Amino acid sequence: MTALLTAATGLACVFAFISLAWVVQWRSGNAGIVDAFWSWSLGFLGLWYALLGPAPEPQRLLLGVMAALWGLRLGLHLFLRNHGKPEDRRYKKFRDEWGAQANRNMFFFFHFQTLFAMLLSAAFLVAAYNTQPVAPALLALAAAIWLVSVIGEGIADRQMERFRANPANHGQVCRDGLWRWSRHPNYFFECLHWLAYLPLAVGSSWWPAALVSPLVMWWLLMRMSGIPILEAHMAASKTGYAEYMRTTSALIPWPPKSRESGMGNRES
Repeated sequence: MTALLTAATGLACVFAFISLAWVVQWRSGNAGIVDAFWSWSLGFLGLWYALLGPAPEPQRLLLGVMAALWGLRLGLHLFLRNHGKPEDRRYKKFRDEWGAQANRNMFFFFHFQTLFAMLLSAAFLVAAYNTQPVAPALLALAAAIWLVSVIGEGIADRQMERFRANPANHGQVCRDGLWRWSRHPNYFFECLHWLAYLPLAVGSSWWPAALVSPLVMWWLLMRMSGIPILEAHMAASKTGYAEYMRTTSALIPWPPKSRESGMGNRES
């Protein structure tokens, strides 16, 4: 099967999957479900491409395992985080603004995310269709980057969950563990994760296209829907968050500045 046809069938599956998420939000009134479905759909795309692509078997096997396990973990984390909770403020704001047209607009909004899922899957597709054997050292590098990123993101998520579970921390800024060194360590490891597929694309004439995935993820988190929206809310609602922004790196874990310095954040 050609790469174009594989991507087209993957798109059809993701469209159906995200449409199912839209039906779930229609019935539940909670659009937060799309976060989990989006992660699972990306994991599916990596596995789908790995199954259908012509790359040597060790490369396809590693690609499929890495993408599927990453998507499964992240999607499950997001599902459990949102399950039984009120609708995320981002989606509630949209629902309130759209009023009677909310469900119709949510359909298009959900599938706007389908577009980004396909863009992010570019690295999967290039790796799956890389017919050049990749050196064992590059396979090991891919696995190492993936392992560090998934474990790191899992640790950051767990540290935040533990902080939020303590009633004494209500309204406070989390500075526990990795969150002392970065305001968004989970986002850092998420960006790092997308670099894991680049070694699997080495040797392909389409290798530069694999760079689309980490660049799109960085842009989404740093410039579009990630940090800007989240920090605008946090700075307005949490005492001490403005100071946290001044003293703590935005993304890359880095020793924090002293609170007394009042100097600007090197990453802001």
